[in-house]
Amino acid sequence: MKKLSTALVAATAALAMNAEGYQVNTFSAKQEGMGHVGVAMKLGSESQIFNPAAVSFMDKTMMISGAMSAIKATAKATIDGADYETSNKVSTPMNFSAAFRIYDNLYAGVTFYTPYGSSINWGKSWPGAVLNQSVDLKVFTVQPTVSWRIADRLSIGAGLMISWGNVNLNKALVSAQSMDAVMDLQYEAAKLKYAVAQAQAMMGGPAPGEAPVEPQYKYGMVAPASVNLKGSSELALGVNVGAMFDINSQWTVGASFRSKMNMHVKAGEAMVEYADEQARQVLGSQLDNLNYTNFDASMPCPYVLTFGVSYKPIQRLTLAFDAQLNGWSAYKNLDIAFANLSQFDQHLVKDYKNAMTYHLGGEFAMTDRLDLRAGLMVDCNPCNLDYYNPETPGTTKIEPSVGLSFRPLKGLSIDVAFMYVHGVKVSNATGRYEDFLAPSFNEGLAAYNAGVAQFNQVLSALGKPAYPAASFSPMQRDRTLSADYKVHALIPAIGISYAF
Repeated sequence: MKKLSTALVAATAALAMNAEGYQVNTFSAKQEGMGHVGVAMKLGSESQIFNPAAVSFMDKTMMISGAMSAIKATAKATIDGADYETSNKVSTPMNFSAAFRIYDNLYAGVTFYTPYGSSINWGKSWPGAVLNQSVDLKVFTVQPTVSWRIADRLSIGAGLMISWGNVNLNKALVSAQSMDAVMDLQYEAAKLKYAVAQAQAMMGGPAPGEAPVEPQYKYGMVAPASVNLKGSSELALGVNVGAMFDINSQWTVGASFRSKMNMHVKAGEAMVEYADEQARQVLGSQLDNLNYTNFDASMPCPYVLTFGVSYKPIQRLTLAFDAQLNGWSAYKNLDIAFANLSQFDQHLVKDYKNAMTYHLGGEFAMTDRLDLRAGLMVDCNPCNLDYYNPETPGTTKIEPSVGLSFRPLKGLSIDVAFMYVHGVKVSNATGRYEDFLAPSFNEGLAAYNAGVAQFNQVLSALGKPAYPAASFSPMQRDRTLSADYKVHALIPAIGISYAF
């Protein structure tokens, strides 16, 4: 039973907002169109997310903006030459911002955005089902912000990040191959018992009864038992601080820091589902008690430190570059505790490393009403390929983008953007799990082999042929699944803003 908890813990790992796989970079339809750059740009109310210091450079009394993206992502795993592809629903991260003038050099505002959130669905029956079948993750942040321009060319700003989230995840608890092996062993043990009964009947014992029937249904790729995990995190607090400096009329530099937050799921729920009644009869005595407990887990959302620069070579053209450090080294382990079932408590190695994200973009004011944008984002993979999980198929992602803004009325801007995400192929990524059927299978195998040996001793003494025992190998408890992974995504976005 204790080995089952490892599978459950691996499932809850998705709550850790795993790296670039769930780190959303769609905080603005405008900025998505230019590689999601923006730490050294004056974006009005949307700067609350990119760099709170920039808000105080607004030249308007108030600005309101909102945007929504539609992320259609696809992941493909290649295992032993066969390809398996996800069927994901569209995720819709969004952001809404408002900022207003208090004094000429002091602004305040509030913004709502989804820093993490995605969905992935591998289906219930694929070789990696013991690592993940599906996950739906959402994290929300509300951030009140204050921005102060302490000199004509220098400003600072700070926001309080208030975050919460929820996860709905499914994974197999038992692999189809292990279940098939257990059923085959049970059948061979029944055959041996029947053969012994036949021999005893020939020596005057009772009739052996009906011969055992070979299992007609093998699970093949169907997960015999799966678990659904649901959890909502408590509120987590962090800060978003920044500074901006205009070197001259052409060059601006900026820096921002979003602090690490700890997402704590205090009372997550588990629900076991069986493929059929046969699986319930074989596994229910071991799994059903999971329906009556809660799990507790704490996982980090890493800090994000970004430095940026923008340059205006001519009045209508703005070029910008950001270098972003994501502090994923905080995610070394995942710990989980089960209420009243301390034997299930686990400590899993993740061993992530810090990773960089690079943003490069340009914006050209074609006319007074039309801006054109293009950009490129490179998001580096922080995952350790020796502890890999397809719930978040982390890869280094190359993400070109284009966009435009149209202003039909004074103060009103309609923004559209499109970003394509190409994940660099990951080869031989290894997921690790423990087969909780291994101990009972190996005990049954030892008993079966001992029974065959004992029966053959009797047959040898009677001058009878030896009983042909089936050939089984011991089941490995510690298992790995190696695969090659590819990912890509299409991300259109639309936004609107109004300033006066």
